[in-house]
Amino acid sequence: MRVPPPAPARIGWKLWRHTCCEVFIRARSGTSYHEFNFAPSGEWAAYAFSRYREGKALHDETLNPQVAVESTKGRLDLYALVDLARLSPDYLRGPLALGLAAIVEDDNGALSYWALRHAPGQPDFHHAEAFALEVDEVRP
Repeated sequence: MRVPPPAPARIGWKLWRHTCCEVFIRARSGTSYHEFNFAPSGEWAAYAFSRYREGKALHDETLNPQVAVESTKGRLDLYALVDLARLSPDYLRGPLALGLAAIVEDDNGALSYWALRHAPGQPDFHHAEAFALEVDEVRP
């Protein structure tokens, strides 16, 4: 697996072209959602969508998610802390639906796509069926 070397935390661009983790979050009853991409390098990206794939990048350095990475032989753990209240007050009320996914780049540059649940067809982490993790209670 190709893992980018550590770098200063900053907004990245097209992180899904290499090894990264993605988190999608929405109010369970809503259609608008947010996406975060976290690279093992420390780079991150955030996006806001009003509905399926209709949205834009959030170029807001003050979101400043905290990203930590632990790498051992055969294992890579990425931890991310995001202030959900900065994105939407609905996220503090719950219940929420989340999609968790990872893109893994192998030593030859080929990508594989992993998720808690894939929608039918080609990998599509934005699809409503990919929001597989339900959270009833959110603690501030």
